[in-house]
Amino acid sequence: MRGLSSWACRTVRAGSAGAIALAAVGLLLTACSTGGSGARDEGPANRGEAVVSPSASPSPSATTPSAPTPPTDSEAVKLVKDDPKVSRTVKRELKPCAADEYPVDVSYGNLTGGSASDVVVNIMTCGDAVGTSTYVYRAEGRKYENVFQDEEPPVYAEIDRGDLVVTKQLYEKGDPVSYPSGEDVITYTWTANHFRETDRIRNHYSSAVGGEAPAPTED
Repeated sequence: MRGLSSWACRTVRAGSAGAIALAAVGLLLTACSTGGSGARDEGPANRGEAVVSPSASPSPSATTPSAPTPPTDSEAVKLVKDDPKVSRTVKRELKPCAADEYPVDVSYGNLTGGSASDVVVNIMTCGDAVGTSTYVYRAEGRKYENVFQDEEPPVYAEIDRGDLVVTKQLYEKGDPVSYPSGEDVITYTWTANHFRETDRIRNHYSSAVGGEAPAPTED
């Protein structure tokens, strides 16, 4: 046996490169049979760890501001008094006729094609109810903006089928306040973000008969 071992050693040393390679394969197989392992993926999935992808932060949704609530008479008064476009004279003379009743007429309607009703405010005298100034407010976001005003009395504005109709009484010398000699009726239409005059009619009144209101005659 001892001689056989010496012979085997000499055979290995004298063996070819092919024999050495064969021996290396044998060692590899032996390592596998004894529980050895090769390279493994040590990523988190193999360790049983949960992989959580960061969720994208929700983008803030674009919100459209709601239209303002149409003002009451008292709110319309405040709207006029807070309006920097309104003259100081109008603001100073805008006072209640009795208690907290102001001489204002407020109407709502579609004049400018906005998302909310437009507001027409007429200011009058307490005694004779003669229009002293008129304003149109358009909803812009959550507030109202002044888009029209006429502060040359006597004047009164109304909404007529989507148009703004402004009436201005004409007085001659000696005319009582209740009976003007005539009137101009001016129609404005909202065009390119402003009111444009589209029509004008002048009416002449005949003299009062029997104390009755004069009948208008159109030009």
